Amino acid sequence: METTTLQDFKLIGIKLPHKTTNLNGQSGIDCGNFWQKFETGNYIERIPGKLSNEIYAVYFEYEGDHLMPYSYFIGCRVNPDTVTPADLEALSIPESVYTKIIAKGKMPDCVAHTWKKIWLSDTNRAYQYDFEVYGEKSADWQNAEVDIFLSVNV
Repeated sequence: METTTLQDFKLIGIKLPHKTTNLNGQSGIDCGNFWQKFETGNYIERIPGKLSNEIYAVYFEYEGDHLMPYSYFIGCRVNPDTVTPADLEALSIPESVYTKIIAKGKMPDCVAHTWKKIWLSDTNRAYQYDFEVYGEKSADWQNAEVDIFLSVNV
C-alpha cells in the first residue's frame, strides 16, 4: 500500500442529509440511493469551478470506527475560491496522510468488496476524511478502477 500526504482541497456537491452506518447493509442502501440522486439530478453539470470531471465520494464525521455512523458527500474538486451555489454544499478536505488502495473489477461490486477488505485489515486508520475518486478508469463498469484514499495515523 502506498502512503502519501495530500494537500487540502475543496469540493462542491451534495451531502447525505443524515448519517449512515455499515451495520445491516444500511450504507449500501443509503449511498446507492444518494448516487442515483446525484446522477439523476445532473449535479455534476451544476458544480461551478470544477478542476476536472472526477467525482469524489467522501466518508467523514465518523462517530468511531467503521461500524459507527458517519456522514457521506458526493461532489467534484473545485478551485478554492469558487463560490458555492445555494442549492449545493462545500466540503473542505484538510491536508492529511493517506493510504491509497485501488478497487478493480466490475462496478459497483469491486468498490464494496474492497471496503470489506479494508474493514478487516490492520490499516491504522484515522477515521477523518476517506474518499473514493471516480475518474476515467472507472467509466468501464465491467473493468473499472477506483482510487480509495484512507486517512491514516502516522
